[in-house]
Amino acid sequence: MFDNLTSRLSRVVKTLRGEARLTEENIQEALREVRVALLEADVALPVVREFIARVREKAQGEEVIGSLTPGQAAVGVVYRELVSLMGERNDALDLATTPPAVVLLAGLQGSGKTTTAGKLARWLKNEHRKKVLLASCDVYRPAAIEQLKTVAAQAEAEFFPSAVGEKPVEIAARAADYARKHYADVLIVDSAGRLAIDEAMMREIGELHAALKPVETLFVVDAMQGQDAVNTAKAFGEALPLTGVVLTKLDGDARGGAALSVRHVTGKPIKFAGVGEKLSGLEPFYPDRMASRILGMGDVLSLIEDVQKSVDREEAEKLAQKVKAGKGFDLEDFKQQVVQMRKMGGLAALADKLPGNLAQMAGAAPQMEERTIRRIEGIINSMTALERTKPELIKASRKRRIAAGAGVSVQEVNRLLNQFEQTQKMMKMMAKGGLAKMMRNMKGMFPGMR
Repeated sequence: MFDNLTSRLSRVVKTLRGEARLTEENIQEALREVRVALLEADVALPVVREFIARVREKAQGEEVIGSLTPGQAAVGVVYRELVSLMGERNDALDLATTPPAVVLLAGLQGSGKTTTAGKLARWLKNEHRKKVLLASCDVYRPAAIEQLKTVAAQAEAEFFPSAVGEKPVEIAARAADYARKHYADVLIVDSAGRLAIDEAMMREIGELHAALKPVETLFVVDAMQGQDAVNTAKAFGEALPLTGVVLTKLDGDARGGAALSVRHVTGKPIKFAGVGEKLSGLEPFYPDRMASRILGMGDVLSLIEDVQKSVDREEAEKLAQKVKAGKGFDLEDFKQQVVQMRKMGGLAALADKLPGNLAQMAGAAPQMEERTIRRIEGIINSMTALERTKPELIKASRKRRIAAGAGVSVQEVNRLLNQFEQTQKMMKMMAKGGLAKMMRNMKGMFPGMR
């Protein structure tokens, strides 16, 4: 989402190279580039003006000390101001109340409220072991209630039934009563949206808030809306005592200005970011990590967290022993690695969190779609245990049998075997010291790494 902003800001560094000090003269052109980059990213004009003013004030006279170049010092100032603009730190959900803690979701139709309700339920269940009840007060949009019921089942959360024709406030009251009687820890209420802000919608959401008295009122906004997101955020902020914001579709190809504007406009923290359509695609929003990604420095902490959640530690240790020994990496191991990559959202999802050069290398690598990964699993599953451990046995007749069993062509079996051979060569190279060399290079990229 921030590719254009990242590339423009990298140019700022180049313009300041070779200067001994950051002065008003040499920073003026750099700030002009930053301003244009932010406006092109669809950041609200008042936000851009204030941001540029703060960067100018902090950057003028900034000492270039130690090994820092003026360009690096300028990026340091921009980084700190980006973090400040997006909220300094992650604000967690405040559920410290007598159960059930009520979370009310508000936003326009199409902003992703219903999916966010499911994602949030799954996150609360998996990360905090909460018993979650989902209820829909959207009695206007066709199949909205059924959609939430489906999402609740996928998230393994309980669903409170409601029907078209009922009054939203009455649904909310019954859901709260049910949650109390059935010992739910959290009640998430999905409110109705409209295609645009209108008086009736604002009045209804206000009545829901008064009836439910939620501990969290989250404004769900589509990050791809740009300037419209800012206007919507302002209207909801005036109508409701919001406690936080959830940015959805942050993995889209839009310009991403909402991520930089909405915190400033509402004065409320961005608590979560939605990425992808899967229910696992909800991340706590960390301003410092997002600023790092915008400036092309990657988000290694989030990447490590993703790996820790997705990777089977026991299997990873077994593979590490095989790599260390320089032998034994077989097709079963290859399949496990492909499955782990799928769990983490694929190479594209990882590339987004890598620092600049590594991200470009990962982005240039062939992308594996869900269908391709499942095909690889199917082909390997069609092999015998002996064939998986000794792929060299797989000749023409075996290839035909495997292809028929997996429902693919022989050419696809050949393609898989070639991919496996390349991976096996890489593993052998790592065992012979290639890994140590790779780690030394990584230390150069990340000075704090030991």
